[in-house]
Amino acid sequence: MKTAKEVEQSQSITEKDRKNVWHHISQYNDEKRPMVITEGKGSWITDHNGDKFLDGMSGLWCVNVGYGRQELAQVAYEQMQKMAYASMTQSHVPGIELAEKLNELLDDDYMIFYSNSGSDANEVAFKMARQYHQQNGEPSRYKFISRYRAYHGGSMGALSATGQALRKYKYEPLTSGFLHVSPPDNYRRPNGLSVKEYNLQRAQELEDKIIWEQKETIAAVIMEPLITGGGILIPDPIYVEKVQEICKRHGVLLIIDEVICGFGRTGKMFGHQHFDIKPDIVTMAKGLTSAYLPLSVTAVRKDIYKSFEQNEENSHFRHVNTFGGNPAACALALKNIEIVERENLVSRASMLGNRLQKSLEKLLDHPNVGDVRSLGFVMGIEMVEDKKTKEPASAQRVGKIISDCKSNGLIIGKNGDTVAGYNNILALCPPLSSTDDDLEFIISVVKKVFKENES
Repeated sequence: MKTAKEVEQSQSITEKDRKNVWHHISQYNDEKRPMVITEGKGSWITDHNGDKFLDGMSGLWCVNVGYGRQELAQVAYEQMQKMAYASMTQSHVPGIELAEKLNELLDDDYMIFYSNSGSDANEVAFKMARQYHQQNGEPSRYKFISRYRAYHGGSMGALSATGQALRKYKYEPLTSGFLHVSPPDNYRRPNGLSVKEYNLQRAQELEDKIIWEQKETIAAVIMEPLITGGGILIPDPIYVEKVQEICKRHGVLLIIDEVICGFGRTGKMFGHQHFDIKPDIVTMAKGLTSAYLPLSVTAVRKDIYKSFEQNEENSHFRHVNTFGGNPAACALALKNIEIVERENLVSRASMLGNRLQKSLEKLLDHPNVGDVRSLGFVMGIEMVEDKKTKEPASAQRVGKIISDCKSNGLIIGKNGDTVAGYNNILALCPPLSSTDDDLEFIISVVKKVFKENES
């Protein structure tokens, strides 16, 4: 039971929040009382009222090694004491060591460009791709192709690549030169088509777009290994490998967005390592530092980098980022990767994901569950109004599940503000460091909530 003073303090902090803080991707509500998070440990967070919740979304798909890692705080503290800042117009030891480590993990030969966020990393990739083609004798290549439902960031270029109409609405017109094709949505494939046939059709749509737009105008294709925030859409391997083949045939660069999928989330260190591909450019953020400090990377193959070594004026890459590659963030990222490797969190993500999938597949018996799908420790539960027609579930039905999970101490997400009428996929993306007890808690709450919401 809270004391009168504790109640007053709680009300005071939420009132200050209401008056001063504009919350991300939240509807305007003058009476809204947000969760004020004060502490995190492992997979659990605590709010200002002392209530505890298992964070089934790892923050925003990012706290891969869990909350409260003292060794991450310590390595950042020590680096800040030694040297808090150095611009990447020059260099520093943590940045050099991290670049070397990332090349080892990518199992290839890349140059590493540092920024702050996933949006930043993708913006850099677009600029690099356009300039590369300019300096490689193909200045007409300026267009980018991505998929509908995919998310690539909130800045104007990255938002242009994003295939989510609701994220763009009222911000358009955006940057020119961005095109979209349909993603492989295996749950909603036409009757009579096998998964492989359908995925080959979706890849062919991409090639058709390249041809119809005149291949000499296409700079790059950008895609996540699986579409995450747009609904957990997992392709058949034949699709990803066919896309790379198409890109190579037409002289188009392949940019793989690993912002969410990277650093163990899918059961591989990088999501694209599930497939037989070698991307030209790889972007990453979030799990790179488990979100303890902002840091992102655009990794570019060495043969692309060489086009920037020309001596003519303005041939260098004219992009700078004040905070990108901060030494403390780089040192922390190295320690974060050390934890991922030391605790075998990549293989653990695969194991936990398999157990989660097996335990929650029974939800397919629920009248409003159309599909349950996962890769590694990320899962999508697609809710429908009618299982035969696959009509997407209403916002009210989806919101009730999320609210009831929260009332039972579990935070889950959904593909919010993506495509009108199709924000019907619940998302689970817990920390890779979650314990067996954490997993059982997630399973028990989800089962309980769906059982109570049968209709």
